[in-house]
Order: sequence, then C-alpha cells, then structure tokens
Amino acid sequence: MEKREYTISVLTEDKPGLLNKLTIILSRRKININSLNVSTTEVKGVSRFTIVATATKIDLEKVVKQIRKLVDVLGSFLYEEDQIYYQEIALYKLSLEVFQQNGLLEKLIRQHGAKIIAIEDNQIVIEKTGTKQETHELYEVLEPYDILEFARSGRVAISKSKRRTEAFIHELETSQSNTLSIKEF
Repeated sequence: MEKREYTISVLTEDKPGLLNKLTIILSRRKININSLNVSTTEVKGVSRFTIVATATKIDLEKVVKQIRKLVDVLGSFLYEEDQIYYQEIALYKLSLEVFQQNGLLEKLIRQHGAKIIAIEDNQIVIEKTGTKQETHELYEVLEPYDILEFARSGRVAISKSKRRTEAFIHELETSQSNTLSIKEF
C-alpha cells in the first residue's frame, strides 16, 4: 500500500499530557509527524489536535483507533485532503535593502496573495496563508532574494461535514462511546 499524506483530527478534553500520549502512539509505529497544531474549538473545554503524517492508510487507521482508546479523547478521525478545509500560514523575512532594490518583489508578493506584515530594523516580513504547496511556491519565488528566515505553521483543518462539533460531542456523551465513525462526523 502506498504512503500518502493524511490529516488526523482528534477532539479531546482540554487536559495536560495528551500531546505526549498522542505523539508516543505515532512514534511507536515509526510514523513521523509532518505538522501538528493544537487549538481550542467552539465548544468550551474541548481541544482539537490536527496532525499531518505520511504513512499508509491502514497504518493510520490503526493509529486513529488506538487514539480513540485514550481516556480524555472524545473522537479521532482520519481524513484525506478532499474531506477537509485546511490552511497553513508561512512567514518570510527578507532584507529591506534587497526588497527596495527590486521593484518586482512587491508585485510578486501580491500575485501570490501574500501581504507585508512588518517593515522594521532593515527587514521586511511577509505573510502567506494557503496550502503547503502555495506557501512553498512563494518560498521558491523569494529564494533568489536571500530569505533571512522562514517559518510555516502546522495545518489548521476542519471537516467538510455539515455536522456541528457540539452535536457530535453531545451524541458521544449520550451514547457513552467515542467510536462514532468518520461517516457520522
């Protein structure tokens, strides 16, 4: 079976120590995490872990099932790219002198849907929100202009399901089970 990039979404109670438990499950199976993001949800006391990993679907389905067994986990889901809406943020730092010497740079930044968020201390910081591919494309465009620093966030993702997280959690609480399938959320 072919290895591909997948997104795992984990809804948890907002408790300390879960990040370590989740990463141990993946590392024991020798699955490297490409990106990881933890954030609050619209439901008070519930966090969402968004994990991007490259592995076979079978291996990640096993990981998702194992994650569901953790005490503070409300639900765990495996998504392919077409099942989610997702974005990442990238920041690029360039020398202000290089930027000012090349009139084309501002046009390139705008063409890629990026924006300048800071100009100070002889440097300029550019922000681009988009897919990993889109942020990488801008990186390649800016690379000849001597990028001083680059950082990209982890993926932020939500499912394309029309179901509300709050309704899903309520159903979990009433069923006393966290084994609802992705088809249900």
